[in-house]
Amino acid sequence: MTQPGARGDAATAEPAVAVAGLCKRFGSVTALDHVSLDIQAGEFFSLLGPSGCGKTTFLRVLGGLEVPDAGTVRIAGRDVRDLPAHARPTNTVFQSYALFPHLTAQDNIAFGLRMKGVAAAETRQRVARVMDLVQIADCAGRKPAQLSGGQKQRVALARAIVNEPRVLLLDEPLAALDRKLRAALQLELLELQHRLGITFIFVTHDQEEALVMSDRIAVMNAGRIEQLGRGAALYERPRTRFVAQFLGTCNLLEGECARRDGGALRVRTRFGELDVPAAGARAAAAVAGAPLTLAIRPEQVHVRRAGGGPNGFPARVREVIYTGAATHYQLAAAGTLFTAEVMNTGPAAERFAAGAACVVHLPPAALIILED
Repeated sequence: MTQPGARGDAATAEPAVAVAGLCKRFGSVTALDHVSLDIQAGEFFSLLGPSGCGKTTFLRVLGGLEVPDAGTVRIAGRDVRDLPAHARPTNTVFQSYALFPHLTAQDNIAFGLRMKGVAAAETRQRVARVMDLVQIADCAGRKPAQLSGGQKQRVALARAIVNEPRVLLLDEPLAALDRKLRAALQLELLELQHRLGITFIFVTHDQEEALVMSDRIAVMNAGRIEQLGRGAALYERPRTRFVAQFLGTCNLLEGECARRDGGALRVRTRFGELDVPAAGARAAAAVAGAPLTLAIRPEQVHVRRAGGGPNGFPARVREVIYTGAATHYQLAAAGTLFTAEVMNTGPAAERFAAGAACVVHLPPAALIILED
């Protein structure tokens, strides 16, 4: 994965894509609600969210397949709002691949170049080069019905890349593949993007896929961008309930501000008072008695046989789920349930059976105060 800041961080560079105030409605349904963002050249940018959140509509607007009701769309500094799809410096890879069934893989890839009137010799050269790039040269003479799912995906990618777009739009291109192939092609696609240096805008509803592949992620909900940033920041510091629960799993704890104690808050919960860092806008504005929602990831929850200290309380194990590398515990405490994930790192790792008593510790640094 590209290291944060490795690409797309030049503050003065012209964004590859710049949209402002983008709106799109379908009857009474608002698919895009005043979306604004910049995507930098060479960035692998993902749109993540559930079905119906607006991510595919956003992609279709960029590709010229939908006309926005309001807002501006600029690609490589040029206003493209009124340009038809074929005149834009973009290409789209669809979930269905949309290959021509009567054409061979080679002819599918060459189709766009031939429609543009590119000379036959140059077409052959470019098609051969891109087929080598995505490792399907041995499939050149096969038709789509003779290809596996992974091979079809590579043909669809090659057909888009051969036109040398400035921006490649990918609408859940791996969704139809089995889990093992999908994981392998995620890495291949990421490596391909690194070699090409093309801006990729990738739509997915798969949280792990977005985290693995993206330089930055926009988490979308109900036509709006809920939170935008690098994957680690979104996962470790979600701002809202939606992001906390959609991007991975998260325990939510309701409470109220008891008092300030230096650089921390004391938050009154059903488990007792907890120490929480006073970070974020909601924490800064908190006064005694103000309701607060805390979030903590399951892997940050410590489960012990005994012990005390701050942010600790007794619990009982309700369910034990062994997944190989880790064990997931469903814990009951103070009339509520929450989840812990403990790595099975060897004999030193404490193991608990269903019904066992334990002590739970919530590290203060792992507790996040959400904005809603």
